[in-house]
Amino acid sequence: MTFRLGLTGSIGMGKSATAQIFRDLGHPVWDADQAVHRLYAPGGAAVGPVAAAFPPALRDGGIDREALKAVIAGDPAALDRLSAIVHPIAAADREAYIARHADAPLVVLDIPLLYENGYQALMDGVAVVSTDADTQRRRVLARPGMTDDLLALILSRQMPDADKRARADWIIPTDSPQAARRAVDHIVKEIAARA
Repeated sequence: MTFRLGLTGSIGMGKSATAQIFRDLGHPVWDADQAVHRLYAPGGAAVGPVAAAFPPALRDGGIDREALKAVIAGDPAALDRLSAIVHPIAAADREAYIARHADAPLVVLDIPLLYENGYQALMDGVAVVSTDADTQRRRVLARPGMTDDLLALILSRQMPDADKRARADWIIPTDSPQAARRAVDHIVKEIAARA
């Protein structure tokens, strides 16, 4: 039986780097953000529905994420409309991925808004990545196109880090790569022991 491990954490907490640790250990990782990139690419399942709702985001047969960000920045209600379109399409992609890896003892599901969307109910366990607020802010503002206002909007849509940590089965500190690796090793061993 495959163990479905939800991997989550607020923006800038180190989730992508932590997911890579699981990959390096040989565990399949479904990445919600990468899935959305695929779904937004020309021919992707989300292109038609997203373009119908947000015509300025359609560029060269795909969804231009920067154009979409600009629409969202100018209309806070747009994020809810976008989520209602994309989440069911991404969920189908996630379930297909799990089915393809049915023989794996552990599948990691990297989902930024796992708790916010109630996906913890679909998991066998949840690991939350976390670091201090200053490190988080520095990481996020270093990203291209990120502004204080956009960060504030994103954080307003995310459950506070303390609440995520309180609900988690495991917490992965991402203050250093070594700390994250030790925590991942511990989680993998604990899941293997349960099997």
